[in-house]
Amino acid sequence: MTHASAETRVERFAAMGTRVELHQFGRAAPDALLAGRRAIEAVDNALTIHRRSPTTAVNDRLMAGGVATTEDPVLLDALAAIAEAWHATYGLFDPTIGSGGGAAWPALSVDRSAGRIEATRPVAFDFGGFGKGFALDRAAAAMRAAGATSAFLSAGESSVAVIGEHPLGGAWPVAIPHPLDPERWLVELSLRDEALSVSSTVGAGAVAPGRSPMIRPFDSMIITAAATAVAVDASGAAAEAMSTALLVGDPDAAQRLIAADPTRRFSFAFDDPSSRVTA
Repeated sequence: MTHASAETRVERFAAMGTRVELHQFGRAAPDALLAGRRAIEAVDNALTIHRRSPTTAVNDRLMAGGVATTEDPVLLDALAAIAEAWHATYGLFDPTIGSGGGAAWPALSVDRSAGRIEATRPVAFDFGGFGKGFALDRAAAAMRAAGATSAFLSAGESSVAVIGEHPLGGAWPVAIPHPLDPERWLVELSLRDEALSVSSTVGAGAVAPGRSPMIRPFDSMIITAAATAVAVDASGAAAEAMSTALLVGDPDAAQRLIAADPTRRFSFAFDDPSSRVTA
């Protein structure tokens, strides 16, 4: 559904397993919202594992021990972004599932130019929250190309991206609520042409139906400690990967990641109320 006024247009729809909202402000760019929606739906169609898709076709081949090929440009772009995120998080972000359990990105070899994907053991992809950030990146790019200069995009409550400045001027103010205390904020941030991701083991989103548990790639441990991680990046895909890494990493790993960008990465452990990980 699209609503229009002299100042604001809004597109709301379901995709990526969540509710998506695209809010466009400022000067008219009538094709921007539709372009953003189509970009997100293209990502959903390419990366979903809940119905037949290019990703499930690749997963079937890799889990059978074969070599997979794909011509889908969205999936290939996603794999390239994951390769960057895996290195940036020291391997703590890994959207693969190996046949014996645990993550398996190092077992993969991707030849993007040939669309060829090989693995040394059976493996499958589950893009999860990364897919939402990746979809917001492509939607923002499509909306900018269509003329949007000010917009707020969200995929659920945990993944957002902004284009340009707030319609009233300046940065977009964003406050992250405390998942266990609705009267408090965890952190308040200002965004300009950036994306934000929140990963958490507590709160309404953490217990949503069908949500997979957070698993540490190195030892396949399910993360059960009450914690929330927040990451901001120019890329929504990178922000999703980083918030996941901050949540599944041990305190030393989280501290190392936060130290690289302490004003844009945060980790909160609620079992110890005083423990906000800092650089």
